[in-house]
This record gives sequence, C-alpha cells and structure tokens, in this order.
Amino acid sequence: MIEDMLRTPAAVQDAERHTAHNYHPLPVVISSAEGAWVTDVDGRRYLDCLAGYSALNFGHRHPALIAAAHAQLDKLTLTSRAFIHDQFADFCRALAALCGKELVLPMNTGAEAVETGIKVARKWGYQVKGVPAGQATIVVAEGNFHGRTTTIVSFSTDDDARADFGPYTPGFKIVPYGDLTALAEAVDETTVAVLLEPIQGEQGVVVPPAGYLPGVRQLCTERNVLFIADEIQSGLGRTGATFACELEGVVPDMYLLGKALGGGIVPVSAVAADADVLGVLRPGQHGSTFGGNPLACAVATEVVRLLATGEFQRRSTELGERLHAGLHALIGKGLVAVRGRGLWAGLDIDPALMSGREACERLMERGVLAKDTHGSTIRLAPPLTITAEEIDHAVAQLAAVLAG
Repeated sequence: MIEDMLRTPAAVQDAERHTAHNYHPLPVVISSAEGAWVTDVDGRRYLDCLAGYSALNFGHRHPALIAAAHAQLDKLTLTSRAFIHDQFADFCRALAALCGKELVLPMNTGAEAVETGIKVARKWGYQVKGVPAGQATIVVAEGNFHGRTTTIVSFSTDDDARADFGPYTPGFKIVPYGDLTALAEAVDETTVAVLLEPIQGEQGVVVPPAGYLPGVRQLCTERNVLFIADEIQSGLGRTGATFACELEGVVPDMYLLGKALGGGIVPVSAVAADADVLGVLRPGQHGSTFGGNPLACAVATEVVRLLATGEFQRRSTELGERLHAGLHALIGKGLVAVRGRGLWAGLDIDPALMSGREACERLMERGVLAKDTHGSTIRLAPPLTITAEEIDHAVAQLAAVLAG
C-alpha cells in the first residue's frame, strides 16, 4: 500500500524518541520550502499559514535574505561582542532609524529581548526615576505571552506555561488586558514600566479596544513610567504597519523585537530605545556571546532594507483585507469570531463542531498549515509574500473543513 511507503510516520516516531516534550507539533515532517510553501519528506506540499509565528514574514528562503547570508558565510560568522565586526554598525544604525530610536541592543531570541527590557527598565527605575533599591515593579497584562524563561513565566496567566516552574520571580503586577482603569490603579511610585503586546498573539490574536494603547502611552508619560511594547510577533510588517503601535499613532519608549528580524534564517532579536533609557547600561552589565554576530547582522540589515521600502507593510494591509473579508464570511458557518490586523488572524471555531487542534489537523490533510491555541481557537499568520490566490485557497480549505 502507498501508506506503507510513506516516510512521515517513521520520521515522526524518530523525532519523538529522542526529544523531550515542549510543543505539540502536527505530524508533518518538512524537508524543503520556498516562499509560502513547504514540502514534506514524502513530497507533499503545504501552504504555510503560520510562518514560524511571524519569524518568516518574508517567506521561506527569500532571495535577498539568502544572498545576504551566503555572502556573509563566506567571510565571517562570529566574533563575540569582545570585538567589533564590520556588519555591526550598519545593522544598529539601520534598525535604530527604522524604529525612530537612538540606540539598539542586539540579542538572539525574543525571550532574551524581553529579559533585556526588564533589566533595563529596572535599572532605569533605580538610576533615573529614583525608585528605592530592590522595589521596582512592572505592570503586565493577563493573557500575555512574552517568552518561556523563569522570570517571564512568573507573570504568565497560562497554567501550562507557568505551573510547577516556581519559585516565581517577584516584581510584577498583572491587570486585565485592555482595561485602562485597572492599569492606572496598578501604577504607583514603584512602577518602572508597563510591558504589553500591542496585539496579544498567543492568546489568539487579541486586539485591544480602540484608544487603549494611546491611553497607556498617556498614562506612562504622566506617571513617569516606561511604555515597553513587545512587538516580537506583531512588529516588522505583520499588521500592515512596521509596528502594531503605529496603527493607533503610539510610540513606546522601548521596542522589543525578534522573530522576523532574523529573516527566517538565524535567531535575531533587539531592544530599541533612546539613549536616556538604554544608556543606563554600562560595559559588563549585560551581554550575549552570539547577540549581534556578523551573520545575524548581515541578514537582519537586509530585513530592515526590505521593510524600509514599505512594500511588505502595503502587502499586509491589502492582502489582510482580503483575508479578513473571507474569514468574516465564515462567521455563522463554523466560526463564531474573527480578530486581527493585517495578515494576522485569530479564529474562534464553534466548539460544538471541533477543537482548534482538530481543525488544524483537517487543514493539514487539505494542504494548509495553521496552529491552534486555547481550545477552539486557531491562528493564521501567512508570510507577507503570500498571493491573493493563495489566500483564497487557504480560506476555501478552511470553509471545507468547517462544512465537514
């Protein structure tokens, strides 16, 4: 039988045999990719509508990014931050300009960027704001997802992410997302920062109420508190703007960036802020062996060049309208709600029909890859290089799944 000749089942079993559990992946084993499409070990093609949780905003193996990586591989890959390399200044200058900030601190993963932001905010609070030593607090939102380190899961409200990883790091206050009154009540003389996702990704692409982000900005300004925007998933073109904060005309004090910054090739993250914030760090007080390495900088500089054209922000806006129109047409036909901005959507499936996991498995069988979260919700975040026809194809497959 054909099924007996497939390589996928054995490859899945082999992967399970030699790894500890973290994610719960779909049973697809990808071996190659191009643009918005991936191919598995059995030669079957799938439309990638997750794009590495926005790490692949420019699609798989974007020619300009692959060329930048190849060119750098032939010259220099790593020096550590003990030395300066010839790609470092160009990257930092370009990213600072894109963010409208004075300084950039490169790291590797999104969690590292968040940890860096926390450390900088606390140091700023002690040295600039005058918070008594050891008393700094940061206000965060329910439903947040900022990473998996022990400090970050300490202020998670997701039991799967948090349970049994204590003792937990103190210094955080959790308030409902989108509630300005609760936020204002939580901010006091010990508060050094408000840390938020402009759109909550892992929670199911939850968009805050209109006026919320401007209200956060105003409150932080009035109370002398840093507004830290975690744009690791929402930033770099995903929502139709370079940063999701721009959709509400808001400029935070600090951007936390990652995922798409590495072009889908290498892990790259960064913190961007003005000198009066990031300037509190002195040599030896923070660091990363691989942060800002030559290969990462070469690729990320090309990412910034692609974003500087505005092409991908426009694509996300225009194609996002098409995606959301198609999805909203399915409300009442298996979907109960659709949220999102640009090429980013959270879909709530009628739980009486199926779970989010079941929906993703059925989409996979129809050649479309997506990811579930929180029961009956699935997320779509296709590469910004996707075409209108490919969007229509993905929506049609979802409609067929919902129709049973």
